[in-house]
Amino acid sequence: MSSQNSASPSASGGSSDGKFDSILPKGDPVAFSKALVEKSLTASEGFTPPSTGPKAQKPGAKIAYVAGDLANGGHNAMGKSVQEAAAKIGWTVSVYDGHGTPQGNTDAMNQAITSKPDAIILGGLDPTEQAPAITTATSEKIPVIGWHAGVLTGPGNGLVTNVGTDPLVVAQLAAAYAVANSNGKAGVAVFTDGQYELAVTKARAMEAYIKACKGCSVLSFQDSPIATADQRMPGIVSNLLQQNGKKLTYLLAVNGNYFSGASRALKDAGIAAAGPPQSIGAGDGDAADMQRIRSDSYQAATVAEPIPLQGWQLIDEVNRAFAGEKPSTFVAAPGLITKQNVPSGDVFDPASGFRDVYLKVWGK
Repeated sequence: MSSQNSASPSASGGSSDGKFDSILPKGDPVAFSKALVEKSLTASEGFTPPSTGPKAQKPGAKIAYVAGDLANGGHNAMGKSVQEAAAKIGWTVSVYDGHGTPQGNTDAMNQAITSKPDAIILGGLDPTEQAPAITTATSEKIPVIGWHAGVLTGPGNGLVTNVGTDPLVVAQLAAAYAVANSNGKAGVAVFTDGQYELAVTKARAMEAYIKACKGCSVLSFQDSPIATADQRMPGIVSNLLQQNGKKLTYLLAVNGNYFSGASRALKDAGIAAAGPPQSIGAGDGDAADMQRIRSDSYQAATVAEPIPLQGWQLIDEVNRAFAGEKPSTFVAAPGLITKQNVPSGDVFDPASGFRDVYLKVWGK
């Protein structure tokens, strides 16, 4: 996929079709954004899963975790969280890697199905792209559960359910941080990967939010693959700096992978590690994101998935499927991470006691 640069001057009102109206700032965009940021930074709710559900099913069950790309820190971290939870319930997990391409995803899915697992968990794969494989698995009575598999959470696209946060809330928080931090003067470039509907939705939502801030501007909207971001971003960011100079104050991306390459271009341009421009992630919030934020190294914030919690939820959703019960309706909140609250570990692991909740539900 080639990189596309579309300039988008600031305009009030956000999305013209109303698709993102629910997340746009109400009243003064700066005051609204600052309140939103503060609320997320101090949040303690949205991280406690349901306390009821079936006891542990199928001792020794085999689970296949099919990751879209294990080089993606979020997909990798989710695999580890799924393995952690599976071990506690008494199951084993085999991991398959799609290597960031549609064909690779198909090959990984076919390998997983051939291994005859008791269930398949998709890590970041597009369920529309993998519809034939999902149909095959379902016909063989292998339940398929998704994580970040499409835009919407819950059942659909052949999946028993899809686990994730609300992508519009993630986008809202990332864009709100730029508006709040700049006092309504952000000049941003948005980065996404058109291969993933979820990524495009988040990117367009961030764009709409920034456009709803009268003093802010979207200077560029870039479509470039996450899988090759490390190689492509130095050139892309170098061009953006040449085109926009000091007007470019924030890089908003749907995944932290974009910022490794971006940081090299910023460093080569003689820009201080604290910016501007500052990078803000609207993706998973992996170890590299946390380290860059912790050390003020070309990233100011990320809106992180509570990956360990979601890994345990995925195993619980598989267990519900084994028991013939409906999936839960639980949707965890994302967490805005800045240097103010960056965790000491590799991922955002909310202190809600969710592990104990699930262990009690499973009778473990």
